[in-house]
Amino acid sequence: MTAFDVRILGSGIVSRSLALALARQGLRVALQTRPGAAHASPDVRAYALNPASVALLADLRAWDTLPADARTAVHDMRVAGDAPGAQLAFSAFAQAVPALAWIVDAAALEAVLETAIGFSPQVHLFAEPPAAALTVVAEGKASLLRQQLGVQFEQHSYGQRAIAARLVADRPHSGVAHQWFRSPDILALLPFDRPQVGHGYGLVWSLPEAEAERLLALPAADFDAALNGATGGGAGRLALASERTAWPLMLGRASAVSGAGWALVGDAAHVVHPLAGQGLNLGLADVAALADVVKRRESWRSPGDAELLRRYARRRATGTWAMAQATDGLWQLFAGQQPWLRELRNRGLGLVNHITPVKRWLVGQAIDT
Repeated sequence: MTAFDVRILGSGIVSRSLALALARQGLRVALQTRPGAAHASPDVRAYALNPASVALLADLRAWDTLPADARTAVHDMRVAGDAPGAQLAFSAFAQAVPALAWIVDAAALEAVLETAIGFSPQVHLFAEPPAAALTVVAEGKASLLRQQLGVQFEQHSYGQRAIAARLVADRPHSGVAHQWFRSPDILALLPFDRPQVGHGYGLVWSLPEAEAERLLALPAADFDAALNGATGGGAGRLALASERTAWPLMLGRASAVSGAGWALVGDAAHVVHPLAGQGLNLGLADVAALADVVKRRESWRSPGDAELLRRYARRRATGTWAMAQATDGLWQLFAGQQPWLRELRNRGLGLVNHITPVKRWLVGQAIDT
């Protein structure tokens, strides 16, 4: 008999959330410690969390302990294409929800989860977690253990990088998120109360590799000029308020997400384009599904039972596949520069904007992932 029921490899938001969820069931969890220097520079990442993710974090008692300025509600979203009049707008009011999403400071969320782990007697930290009935791989898209398990990771590079930074605007964000789809780049501004309450944004700007490198190398003032040219004043005058960071974009999917004694969650199982802001939501949905499957298992099944873990795999298969197809399809639609494709996508945006049931369905898919 092993000393632990579950060991979790990985040290991010998904792995810590899963550790807390399983510990609440009375399971003994061996969790990998966080590297001493996870980020060489200040963490400028901001995540868009849907209501399902917020509900999970609230259940883990991590949501309400976040600082007030570390979470900002998105009440409206405005999407623009690359032609005049190609616009699409969503609102929480029309969807009858408190918010379309919440923008959360990544570092603050990690700190809150880290504190919660410290108060959980069922969770024990190890640099190399010992053996357990169930091994959960949450090491990210470059997971070594996934490879050792013989799981193939099919991936496709988009040939782009996403630039992230914190911004300050000269006018209030009013809880409005902005997104511009223009071949070949996609630019998103996420309303955020850091670094300045009511005037902050998180930037996620996806561009071809060469252009991303050029923008990263620009002095701050020149980058601001390029950014304001790209947004056309749609969110006011914007200025950098942090360092810039960037990462390569890809579509990835594991050939299997479970087996006898093991399961994959988060980026170790699937990676999608950030244009819909669903990456972490997919990972937290994995957490909720795996924790629920383990909780509902028959008394004679161990947490690592192969059939039990197949239930987890079946539960997540449709949602992750659909989101991967949706994000990739949108990217393909807006990456093409053919005149007929440009006409099609821009007319499509305007058409959808006038069909309320379709808009409600689109928002529902995002918030229920």
